[in-house]
Amino acid sequence: MSRVLVIDDEQGIREVLSGILQDEGYRIFSAEDGIGGLNLLKTEPIDVVLLDVWLPNMGGIDVLKEIKSAYPETEVIIISGHGNIDLAVKAVKLGAFDFMEKPLSLERVVTVVRNALEMEQLKKENRRLRRTILDDDEILGDSEGMRRVREIIQQSAATDSRILITGENGTGKELVAREIHRRSRRAGEPFVEVNCAAIPDTLIESELFGHEKGAFTGAVGRRKGKFEAADRGTLFLDEVADMSLSAQAKVLRAIQEMKFERVGGEESISVDVRLIAATNKDIQHEIGAGRFREDLFFRLNVIPIQVPPLRERTEDLPALIGFFMQKFRPSADTPLKTVDSRAMQLLKEYDWPGNVRELKNFIERVTIMSDEELLTAELIRFFLGEPTPRRRADDLDEYGEMGLSEARESFEKRYIMQKLQEHGNNISRTAQALGVYPSNLHGKIRKFGIRIER
Repeated sequence: MSRVLVIDDEQGIREVLSGILQDEGYRIFSAEDGIGGLNLLKTEPIDVVLLDVWLPNMGGIDVLKEIKSAYPETEVIIISGHGNIDLAVKAVKLGAFDFMEKPLSLERVVTVVRNALEMEQLKKENRRLRRTILDDDEILGDSEGMRRVREIIQQSAATDSRILITGENGTGKELVAREIHRRSRRAGEPFVEVNCAAIPDTLIESELFGHEKGAFTGAVGRRKGKFEAADRGTLFLDEVADMSLSAQAKVLRAIQEMKFERVGGEESISVDVRLIAATNKDIQHEIGAGRFREDLFFRLNVIPIQVPPLRERTEDLPALIGFFMQKFRPSADTPLKTVDSRAMQLLKEYDWPGNVRELKNFIERVTIMSDEELLTAELIRFFLGEPTPRRRADDLDEYGEMGLSEARESFEKRYIMQKLQEHGNNISRTAQALGVYPSNLHGKIRKFGIRIER
């Protein structure tokens, strides 16, 4: 049963509104002033408030501000007397759903309350869908690097501090940003993402700050930007290092003042936005090259989060693979695929240049295309194509005590032996593959004492 609160100092209006809304099946609460109404909101989950503008002790506009601040999802309908239309319009700009002018039309009261409740239900559904989307993928892994990421998320989410997330493509930077938003006090407000790398330099300022009609060719009407869309929520600037220097200057000013002007406009617009940025680039290198403003970096980098690449946290692979196997399982009746030990070792030795995104796509491909319940090393090689083994830190250990000349000759000998084996010990084909004359190759073979088996 939807709950409606009527706040009006006239007892007759309270009784009439309560009566007709009760007949519509709503549970009704009433208060004779704003303070009483706010106290009631602290104890009852109210869906819609009918609020008179003129109230004793505390004016209706102040009551509206308190309600929208403490209970932003509660819809408020303003009741306005004759001559108070300008005040009612102001109230709508402050977040009121609608306003009704006295004397009240009871039919309109029922319609407006019904519309407000539908809007409130729509917001609830949107929040539920957002939670579904946010929970679709999880931050998994018990590696040291991922534990550190989760610790920083937990420590910083409840604040409004700006965060800069760095890491390679596919490591899950957007997932980290969404998790921060989900855990923040802004979770019920918009999470607005801007891919700075995908927007041309000529349009990035309009995309971020909006534009006025006629600001440039094609600007046929006023358009709000991402900063306005993210008001009271979180703005995620993905690939922030790809912004032009002019756009960086405007973003810096907007961050400092939380004010900006639309492109082609003069009106100063204030917003309340929490900023999270991400990049796959080396910011210090970009600053040194003059492509990124150092002062903007210091503004964004209040709380840094480094997301490690998958190749540096292979102990997390079993958990990630199990999660994606379950995610892409066609149905509950379909047997869940498993990976044998040799196949898992092969996956751990793969370099994963696309990181978790590549792993996710790979598991989806295997789940759909493979009929086998047990994934073997042979199947993994088939679906992975040509796995690129990760270069291990100990690959150069054998050269550790050698001088440069000795190390070079040792490598040259191994490389020639490998090429000879690849070409069946055929001198001519091996020389051609190495880009040397056969006579030079014969000389190297003699020098290194390489035995040719015929």
